[in-house]
Amino acid sequence: MKAVVLGSGGWGTALSQVLCDNGHDTYLWSHSPDKAARMAETRENPLLKGVHLPDSLHITSDLSCLEGADMVVSAPPSFAVRETGKKMAPYLRPDSVLVTVSKGIERDTNLRMSQVLQEVTGNICKVVALSGPSHAEEVGIRMPTGCVSACPDRMAARAVQDAFMNDYFRIYTSYDIIGVELAAALKNVVALSCGICTGLGLQDNTKALLMTRAMAELTRLGEQLGGTRRTFGGLAGMGDLIVTCTSMHSRNNRAGILIGQGKTARQAMEEVGAVVEGYYAAESIYQLAQREGVDMPICRCAYEVLYQGKEVRDVVTELMSRAKKDELLETTWM
Repeated sequence: MKAVVLGSGGWGTALSQVLCDNGHDTYLWSHSPDKAARMAETRENPLLKGVHLPDSLHITSDLSCLEGADMVVSAPPSFAVRETGKKMAPYLRPDSVLVTVSKGIERDTNLRMSQVLQEVTGNICKVVALSGPSHAEEVGIRMPTGCVSACPDRMAARAVQDAFMNDYFRIYTSYDIIGVELAAALKNVVALSCGICTGLGLQDNTKALLMTRAMAELTRLGEQLGGTRRTFGGLAGMGDLIVTCTSMHSRNNRAGILIGQGKTARQAMEEVGAVVEGYYAAESIYQLAQREGVDMPICRCAYEVLYQGKEVRDVVTELMSRAKKDELLETTWM
């Protein structure tokens, strides 16, 4: 099978390695000719230091690599998915499988990544979301990892499962692409918030409280938008939430720590030096919650801190002082 991965960030690069390991004729496309040339020469991506890229991996900045591709993996940052989708559209065929691995919600439109791709490609082929608790740094060194391949078309979901699954990368299938994509985007806001807690000097009790109650919020919104409750307790939901909130591999977590220590959101993102998806998702989630009438106090407070300059310590007091609740009556994901 010919597979093309569009996007030479850490995650796109790690996935291209998985495809090579599985014997597929794999191309990794970068929008930067200079970066593509350096990676082809050094056989290393600076974002995955120490990981030698397979000699069989074709690295290029020429979009003609998409010709004849059976599977196309869309792996740019969420803000670049629409533009990248427009570039790939002329090369797609009805029998191609398009895999989205970008975790985010498009700003202003509030569309999921699969919806953006369907819109810009004319819905010419099946779109599958691949997501789960999967740091690129660990997949790059072939640590055991599990993800979910989600699509209402079971055959398309299974095609992605077959293409990626091996002895270190285990794939489950799901029909719930809505829940899987929403969980992927929303957990980044929670990871950013957990990082802020760390930066403030708050410890494990606080972060466990935050993660658990935030998951209740995410599930409420996910169900309202058509997702399935069980998804949020699985790999794409709770699994991805745990790994993103607790690891220093997470850019969202690292940026949150800096914000908790007193830096502005912009300063934190500049210091992290890579895309912090949770910052962008916070605005989209706030807009979705307002539109759908879903109560999401943690995500609302994250938005107010990031976009309105609200003091973080005031937010902690506000959340802890909310009206009394019953956990079983108020929690939908359990």
